[in-house]
Amino acid sequence: MIDIKSNIAKADIAQMPPELFGGRIIVIHSAADVEKAVAYLKGQPILGIDTETRPSFAKGRTYEVALMQVSTEDTCFLFRLNYIGMPDALVGLLQDGRQLKVGLSLRDDIQRLQAKHRFEPRGFLDLQTYMKEMGIEAQSLQKIYALLFEKKISKSQRLTNWEADVLTDRQKAYAATDAWACVRIYKHMEELKHKQNYRIIEANI
Repeated sequence: MIDIKSNIAKADIAQMPPELFGGRIIVIHSAADVEKAVAYLKGQPILGIDTETRPSFAKGRTYEVALMQVSTEDTCFLFRLNYIGMPDALVGLLQDGRQLKVGLSLRDDIQRLQAKHRFEPRGFLDLQTYMKEMGIEAQSLQKIYALLFEKKISKSQRLTNWEADVLTDRQKAYAATDAWACVRIYKHMEELKHKQNYRIIEANI
């Protein structure tokens, strides 16, 4: 029987070793590359999804979503929306219910994407709702991942410039890790549910 705490303190996460996506990261800059990437992704049953937006440090100023990450277990595509917009192929992927698209706080991501191009979201599963139904109180990706795998996902790149001409290796690794982690969390919990060999332990933090 595997014991999983319902929540975890940030101080405990800070002591854990870091986690980074170790698969392929492919940056998509052109419409032609979008077609190839979407063709590949449509052949995958489960996708992790996340977005990044350039932070604003000036009152009243906001930016459109700049990046959408879509990941399988071993490959993550970084769609640079500030360059390519929302091509039809990408919109089609978001409206295709045949792939399960797993993310965290998806309502916000979907709203940001719909601000660029209207679409009907299909096949989306929000980990916050899913984990709550499983008895997990933690709602952030960092906390959920730490509870399940005892590793720390760094958030140090979150407030960097996602509209930069060239994304740094650290930005790309951060973005890919967030999307990939959603796939890993979901598959791990589904396996535990199938085997029925886990229990949730109430955490006092």
